[in-house]
Formats: sequence, C-alpha cells, structure tokens
Amino acid sequence: MTPIRLAKLVISLTALFMSVSLLYGQNPLEQRTQKSQEGAQSPAQGGSNTAGAHPPVLGADNRPITLGGTVRTGPVPYTDVTAAAGLSVWKHVSGQDEKRYILEVVGSGVALFDYDNDGWLDIYLPNGSTRAAMEGKAEAPRAALFHNNHDGTFEDVTDKAGVANGRWAFGAVAGDFDNDGWPDLYVTNFGKNRLYRNNHDGTFVDVAEKAGVALGGWSTGATWGDYDGDGKLDLFVPGYVKVDLKNLPEAAPGAASLAYCSFRGVPEYCGPRGLPGESDHLFHNKGDGTFEDVSAKAGVADNPGYYGLASAFVDVNNDGKLDLLVANDSTPNYLYLNKGNGTFEDVSYASGYALNKDGRETASMGIGIGDYRNNGLVDIFNTTFSDDYKPLYRNDGDANFTDVSYELHIAEGTIPFLGWGTVFLDYDNDGWKDLAFVNGHVYRDADKQPWGTSWAERMLLFRNVQGKLEPVPAVEGTALAMPRASRGLAVGDLFNTGRLDLVINNMDESPTLLRNASKGQNHWVSFHLVGGPKSPRDATGAVVYLQAGGIRQRADVVAGGSFASSSDPRPHFGLGSVSHIDSVEVHWPSGAVEKLRVPGPDRMYTVVEGHGVQ
Repeated sequence: MTPIRLAKLVISLTALFMSVSLLYGQNPLEQRTQKSQEGAQSPAQGGSNTAGAHPPVLGADNRPITLGGTVRTGPVPYTDVTAAAGLSVWKHVSGQDEKRYILEVVGSGVALFDYDNDGWLDIYLPNGSTRAAMEGKAEAPRAALFHNNHDGTFEDVTDKAGVANGRWAFGAVAGDFDNDGWPDLYVTNFGKNRLYRNNHDGTFVDVAEKAGVALGGWSTGATWGDYDGDGKLDLFVPGYVKVDLKNLPEAAPGAASLAYCSFRGVPEYCGPRGLPGESDHLFHNKGDGTFEDVSAKAGVADNPGYYGLASAFVDVNNDGKLDLLVANDSTPNYLYLNKGNGTFEDVSYASGYALNKDGRETASMGIGIGDYRNNGLVDIFNTTFSDDYKPLYRNDGDANFTDVSYELHIAEGTIPFLGWGTVFLDYDNDGWKDLAFVNGHVYRDADKQPWGTSWAERMLLFRNVQGKLEPVPAVEGTALAMPRASRGLAVGDLFNTGRLDLVINNMDESPTLLRNASKGQNHWVSFHLVGGPKSPRDATGAVVYLQAGGIRQRADVVAGGSFASSSDPRPHFGLGSVSHIDSVEVHWPSGAVEKLRVPGPDRMYTVVEGHGVQ
C-alpha cells in the first residue's frame, strides 16, 4: 500500500463507524448532541443530505439559485430542439403527482446507441410506471425508441422494435453482449429486468430470463465491461432498496416517521435510510447466450447492502484491466480494483473515493468520468443531494483520488442543487473536457419550503479552461436557464456534425434534446471502434489517446455511468484551432496497442482492431 493510500485509509476509517451507523439510523454523535441540547431543533434525518442544512442561496431576482441566477446576455452553447426533433410526443410517468413513495421519485435514464447500424445515433427512453399499472389495474406507460431520420427529426419505432418494456424502468445501457456486431440493450426495472437482443432487422427480443439476468427487486444504473479479458462483455447491476409494492413505506405520525420519513422537520416519503438495501450483481458472460452470477466470488456483492444508483467499468489505474465504480446513495461509494484473476479488491476507503473531503458519505446519484486535466488519468465526478456539494475526485495515480471541488472553486455553487446525470464532454471542441450535470429535487413540495431549492432545477455546465472549471452563465430564456425535474443524461453527436449534443430524461414530462450551438470553428475528430476476435466487438473498455497541438487527450469507451444512462460509444476529441493530428493510439480491450495514421480532422473514422483506419 502506498503512503498516500495508507494515509487516506487511516482518515477514512475514522469516519467508517459514523458512515455505517447512518445506514439504518442516526449518527450517534448527533444523538448525544441532541440529548444535551434539549429543546433544540433536531438535525434532518430523512432524505439523503449528509452535511446538514445550508441557508438559501438566492439570485438577483430573489428566487432560489436552482431556478434563478441567470444573466441577460452571454454565450448560448445549447438550443432546445425537442419539439422540432419530434421527441415532445412522449412523456415520462412516475407514480402520483404528490410523490408519496421513494419508488416514485428516482426517475429514469437515457441510452444513445445506433441500433440499426446506419451510422446515426438513436434514442431510447426508459419510462416509469404507476402503482395501478403495476397491479394490472391501468395501462402501463411505455418506453420509447426514437429512430434517427438523419434530417434532425426522430421517429417513434417502439412498437415495431418491441422494446416498450411495460415495467417500472430506471436505467438502460447498450452493449453488444453476443459479439454479432449489433448493439443490444439492457433495461433495469423495479421487478424483473430485460435484456433486449438485437435481431438485425429493427426489432429486439427479450432474452433476460433465458440469459439468467432478469433478477427482480429494484435494479438501477448497470454497466457493461469485459472484466476478465475473454473478449465478451460482462454485466454489473447495482441494486437500490428493498420495497414491497403492496406495503410501500410512507410518512406517518410517530418516532419512526421523524427518523426516516422527514426532511428538515417536514414529513416526506420514507427512505432510503431506514430501508434494507438491495444486493449488487456481477454476471459473467459464458459466451453461449447465458450469464453466471459471480458477485460473491468476484468480491462485489455489496454485503453491507448499500444503496446503488450508478456504476461504470473503467480502467482507473492504467493497468489495462477494467475496474469498477459504484455510486451509492447515502452510503459510501465503491471502488473495486481488478486483480486480473476474476476477482476485485475493494479499495473504496483507501483510494479516497468512498467519502468526500470532509470524511462523510454522500448521496451519490451519478458518475461522470473523464480526463479533465489531459494527463492520461481518468477523474471522477459525483452528483449528490441538495445541501451537499458535488465532489470531483482528482486521480493522483495508482488509484489514489483527492476531492478537489473546493480547490477548483466549484463546490459552493453546487450545494443547493440535487444532481443526477452527469458527463464530461468537450462541448466547444477546444481540446479540454468540460462538465455538465442535470438536476431536480425528490421532494415534490420543495417549492413550498424555505430551503432555497426547488422541485424543477436548471442544469449546470462548467467550461474547462486548461484544467480549471468555470461555470457557464445561464442566459435567461435559453436552454441552460430552463428548470426541469431532470434525471437521466447522455451525450453524443446525434446529428453527425462533430459537436456533442445532450439528451435528458425528465420526471413526468417530455425529454429534452439540447443541440450544440456553440460558436467558433474549432476542429474535431471522432472514431467508431470495432474490436477484433479477442476484444468485445463494440470495443467497450477501449482507451484512445490523441496527441495534437502539444496536448495529449484520453477518451474511454464506457457503457454506463452518468445516472442510469448510456452515452455515445464513439470517442470524440476537440482539437481547437489545430488542424494536424500528431498521433492516435488505441489501447484495445484485448491488450493490443495500435498506432494510427489519421489523414486529418473534422471527420469520423472507423477503426477495426488490427486493420487500422478503414
């Protein structure tokens, strides 16, 4: 163990007792404080914030900063084209309007993938449901698959494709699990999950039961990755909380309600604290269309029963093996290092990723992954509950991470927001990865409370200025200023223009498609990777390094992350004003390293493992 990791472990373990004690109850130190301060207001016990109550932050218009804080003029990097694209015809549904149960507030992700292999990204939107629909008393809300028409519009082909789901869905992640060259789709639900195998003709068939990955209970943000290097995609599925549809916990008078079903003294829905957590599952791909549950054997079963919401396979220590990140709500995060023998080492505390800089667990909702410093190491960003800042974990090498949100001056401005989906992306193609995340509260009556937050919240975008993240002001009346109760977020070049667009799944309303409108003539290049016989066919897990203009950038092919979402699998690089690419190096999942000659920028290149640019 390195000195850095040992020091972090010592610090983290001092907070371990407090962290675990909060899983099902109250911080014992807070209990003693309360007893000694009879008559004083109790700390908030429900919800997921861990830093205590913060005073409201208001904009110049005297509204919570989550709604206001806009400017009159400035750059407009994104334009809302939802209606023009044809996406406003679909609506997300999640329980009752008043949101009495935890099942109704988590919401759903979004997946971007080219299901018909026509070279254009399509959009899959999981949907929620209602208690009546789950009990067979009402028609079930349907998911939506929107086919890209190549002209800026999308067509709803859900019924034809056979992917309506009809269950209470939370996540969707694309991956070619059978290596046939066509992307498949795994959908996580409350209840049994679905594995939609691509039939190559615009339709899918659910093979989850046959494949052994249907599960049950409550699954959330899954991830694909070849963790054992056999060339086949394996599947990790985090679990959230155990709830019974016929006996959903809700706020009621009494001590239990005060402890687990209130926020800042206001009765709210119950959980996640006080509820038992679901286990996590790792499924090994056997190569015959079926999977084997190896969670316990691999060491990733989540025995404490933490509340998992998002996950991602990615190589955090540059040893060529996929490691595993799990974002947990109200409990410590997991970082599992791949040992290369089919098992993982839990280095969550020793790495510095389990807790934030203050030694507290956070209510982590989403995972953003990207090399924001252009130094060849992937950094991690987690979205969290309101009243908590959002931690950015800088990768210091050898799987050691340091929370640098305050150091980068991005912490305080994020405290009032309740974050969900998050991505690193180079929206302005200047060669530096920017950061975006969407927000929305879980308490429906947040607007009525003096908390300084709101049910619908605007998204946040930070521009990367050579390693420093600066907030992009939201111009009033534009896309960034529009408050929504957002959950899922995925990024991709939907219009094949070389600029990265955003798709957002919103609670109880239509999705949002934000088209990139950034100005300037910056160059770019992107790659469609095709793995060889010893790699997954869709190249999930590949790492691409690009050298240009004195900067060496890194891009990883990750299937998962954000919040329960799946982004464009094609590595994308902004080049700024540079028109010459010095070198491109692909580190394939098989372990092969391939150096490429790229003719020039402003194009997307197909690269086949072992055969170079096609």
